[in-house]
Amino acid sequence: MINSLRLAATAAALTVAAAASAGVPFDVRYETEKPGLQNTTATFSVGGVETFDKLEVVNQTTFKTAFGTSGEITGVYSNVRIHEADKYGGAGGKGNYAVTFSEKGYSLDLYSSIKGGVNYFGYWLSALDQGNRVTFYSNDKALFTFDPTDVLKAVKKDGDAKKYYGNPNNNFAGQNSGEPYIFLNFFNDGGSFDKVVFQETPERGGYESDNHTVGHFLTKGTGTSIDLNPKSFTGAGAVPEPATWGLLLAGFGLVGISARRRRPSVVAA
Repeated sequence: MINSLRLAATAAALTVAAAASAGVPFDVRYETEKPGLQNTTATFSVGGVETFDKLEVVNQTTFKTAFGTSGEITGVYSNVRIHEADKYGGAGGKGNYAVTFSEKGYSLDLYSSIKGGVNYFGYWLSALDQGNRVTFYSNDKALFTFDPTDVLKAVKKDGDAKKYYGNPNNNFAGQNSGEPYIFLNFFNDGGSFDKVVFQETPERGGYESDNHTVGHFLTKGTGTSIDLNPKSFTGAGAVPEPATWGLLLAGFGLVGISARRRRPSVVAA
């Protein structure tokens, strides 16, 4: 009987752990409504986009943007490189895009006057490679680092993965066919963030992206969720939901019953 209780308690504990890990605060989705989609399908109470098209092509720059939100959200990009559209990047096949080739990378500091703060970031990630990492911070505390291998695995699961590979724009159609071009959405269900850091680590090539979108989301659009590596969550643990707490209490109860029944026997002299 005691062994059965132990097994039940262990099963309950494992269920709690699984449920907790499933409740991770970030939800990452890639746009799957149609191939070549270069903007989000999510909706916002307040949101805007930085296209980099009004900037000069330069190896390194620091600049401020309002993302077209009339100042409700502002951002400061530090040490970002700006390239003219080519086969590796540039939404629509024109204008400019952001890029880094180093582990040092570049950063985006966010400031907001909106209720709830900024809890969404999305970008068109072109010429994706295994070094394209992005980390989200709140008050200098790292919350989550995205591992690009997660999206590469997700794309490979698609029934027609080839539709994401190669530049989808007319000017460079089909070029660089060995790498996917995809729009990624990052939803922080557990709160907000105020800094995003982009790094090419390991340094395998360029980290090209465009149409940087920020906001406070209302709906998550039509994208497909990506299975995330739990090790990606570096600063914010998952908070069990009410049903999970019930399982947790049940597990503790079974352990308690087991402990009470394991009283030492008394041997008469």
